[in-house]
Amino acid sequence: MGAKFIFVTGGVVSSLGKGLASASMGALLEARGLKVSLLKFDPYLNVDPGTMSPFQHGEVFVTDDGAETDLDLGHYERFTRVRMLRDNNCTAGRIYETIISKERRGDYLGKTVQVIPHVTNEIKAAVRKVSTDVDVVIVEVGGTVGDIESLPFLEAIRQIRLEQGRDNVLFVHLTLIPYIGVAGELKTKPTQHSVKELREIGIQPDILLCRTDHYLSPEIKEKIALFCSVSEEAVITAKDVDNIYEVPLQLAHEGLDTQIQRCLKLPGGDRNMQPWIDLVEKIRHPKDEVNIGIVGKYVGYQDSYKSLHEALFHGGIARHLKVNISWVEAEGLEGDALEEQLRDLDGILVPGGFGRRGILGMLKGIEYARTRKVPYFGICLGMQCAVIEYARNVCGLKGADSSEFDPSTPHRVIYKLRELRGIDELGGTMRLGAWTARLKAGSFAHQAYGVSEISERHRHRYEFNREYEETLVANGLQLTGMTPDSTYVEIVELRDHPWFLGCQFHPEFKSRPLEPHPLFTAFVSAAYEYRLKRLKSSGAKEPQTRSATTAAGAGAMAAKEAGSSNS
Repeated sequence: MGAKFIFVTGGVVSSLGKGLASASMGALLEARGLKVSLLKFDPYLNVDPGTMSPFQHGEVFVTDDGAETDLDLGHYERFTRVRMLRDNNCTAGRIYETIISKERRGDYLGKTVQVIPHVTNEIKAAVRKVSTDVDVVIVEVGGTVGDIESLPFLEAIRQIRLEQGRDNVLFVHLTLIPYIGVAGELKTKPTQHSVKELREIGIQPDILLCRTDHYLSPEIKEKIALFCSVSEEAVITAKDVDNIYEVPLQLAHEGLDTQIQRCLKLPGGDRNMQPWIDLVEKIRHPKDEVNIGIVGKYVGYQDSYKSLHEALFHGGIARHLKVNISWVEAEGLEGDALEEQLRDLDGILVPGGFGRRGILGMLKGIEYARTRKVPYFGICLGMQCAVIEYARNVCGLKGADSSEFDPSTPHRVIYKLRELRGIDELGGTMRLGAWTARLKAGSFAHQAYGVSEISERHRHRYEFNREYEETLVANGLQLTGMTPDSTYVEIVELRDHPWFLGCQFHPEFKSRPLEPHPLFTAFVSAAYEYRLKRLKSSGAKEPQTRSATTAAGAGAMAAKEAGSSNS
């Protein structure tokens, strides 16, 4: 059997959660023993999101092969067993770049290059690239139905259905059913109009995922089915949940995977959602909590740190702890409010970023963590800033800095990657993707991983300057992770500290709820130990282990029924 295709579109408004819906479908199909692949189409004209502002686009998710991709690929990896690669994300910019390159080479043999067939053919070729050796390919079409830039993608998926047949292609449309509080009613008209717009371009949805904060009654489902020409069973309530890891259980309770199986005539065994049920139970019943502060440059838009947020959450799950995240604007620590903002934190994390804005605040936050013995975790820029702070305040290297922030600094303890010198273009010109590192025995990193060699994903232009290694090490900084050829320093630590670690890579990209990343688990554990000591020394009552409480009724029932159902 060749691969079958599910195309996920969105209507009414943006940000309804097509990425989470697609990832959850992948989880449900894997729970039935099927092998899936996922693809995200982005209609914007950037070749990739690597040079886009985090405030506009959110985080850039990096794959093992070094692709800078949409954050939805992070959802795909966290919810399924699939490892994303460059081919799992395709933008309109990349499609047009490919077509223009072919035209310049003369590949079209003098023909007029047009949207149909040339653009749509490239889009279909991108779908075929990820359809080898899998049962189902789930394709998320970015944007909202009605956007002019997404029209070529919608036309391409319409053609794929004609070519592959109805039994091999499924259209799932995610839409909004708003609740009007004044009237006390759910309104279906926006969904009707969204489906009408899809049908005008030749696409009839097979399944409707109705995003709402209320369950849809049988009468509402009947009305939607009638006006949108789908079966009542294919009108799925996509109700708001307390955390994103309940979404697969919610959709299973509504029978989404059963409808997919019916429409595509898929094989597959009984659904096994027990790992997800156990996960949600852990989330709902933490034994205690811990407070982590993220001192960052982009905290005003939390999707900028989406994978980081989830990885901390996973670390808490592994230790049965609720992780309370405080978003600390780095520039806000440059004044006199540092003590007030940081004193109730059990751990401090400085994440990645680019540019000098907020660096002084980050350095102050790191100094606070180092001198007050608060567990510290620095990622990418957070590691580089830890080195700068240590060089200035411990080693006495006045004015020590990164050449990114001060090209004329007398002590370039962080400087531009040697292979990038003379390269001024920004797109794709970094050390990207998975690289191997060897760990020093007995280090925090080695204790967390339990192995001596690791592979992690990178995204950086600047590196530790080994000309200052002797001075820094002599003053107590430990270099505990390096590339096998000893070219790059990957991890730095302080051993006279409860837990102080900076890494050049981005471990958050490989953390999954069912497989929390070891560094985040270790960091959360150290933060919790610090919390217990902090509360004890302050005279506060030590927290009691919480007994399991009854979860929200509707969500708990959905989880129970999803797990017990074999439909």
